[in-house]
Order: sequence, then C-alpha cells, then structure tokens
Amino acid sequence: MTENVWSYRPAAGRLTGTDLTGYKVEATDGSIGKVDKHSDEATDAYLVVDTGVWIFGKEVLLPASTVVSIDPEEQRIYVDRTKDQVKAAPEFHRENHLDDAAYRAELGSYYGIGGTFGRF
Repeated sequence: MTENVWSYRPAAGRLTGTDLTGYKVEATDGSIGKVDKHSDEATDAYLVVDTGVWIFGKEVLLPASTVVSIDPEEQRIYVDRTKDQVKAAPEFHRENHLDDAAYRAELGSYYGIGGTFGRF
C-alpha cells in the first residue's frame, strides 16, 4: 500500500495531466462503472466512479491508492478491491462528501491506512 491513501502508487502508470473521465473501472472481480470525476493533486488524488445500475446509480469515491494499473489504450483502470468491498464502503454523496475531511478520514480508514488527507 502507498504511504498515503490519496496518492497513486508509483507502479500504477498514472500519467499526470491525462483526463481519466469516461475510463472504465475494473474491480478484481468485474466492472464497477466509469470515472465521472478525478483529481490528480499530489495528496488528494481520487476517482469518483458512476456505478450505473450496478448499485442503483450511485457514485463511489475511490482513493488513488486503490488503483493498481491504468491502461490508456483500453481506457481502463484496475483497482485492488472486489465489487463487494467497493459496495460496502462508506456511502458517498458528492454534494456532502467531496471536500469533507471527516468523510475522507473514514474512507481512508476503510481502505486500509487511516485517512491521511493533505488539504485539511
């Protein structure tokens, strides 16, 4: 795991400045949706994934450290979590949680390393 849950792993293949919007996101056991929004900030990198009908049209926030690899040719992002792990994460509501430090800490703890979040 990376030192900071909100940073990409060095081996993930993240090319700074590449727009990931629309990339398909693959869990270890299947597709979970498409990237609707993302951030590249050094200690605030994340993906907002629109899950479509998979979990009833909800969005999920995935810290950048969950990304294992990015395939720009196939426009796919692979994460190291199962669909059930993503579904069981703390519920995300963009209007309430995107800049909420307490939510980020809770999500960081859920994904494994305690919610270090650089901006707060």
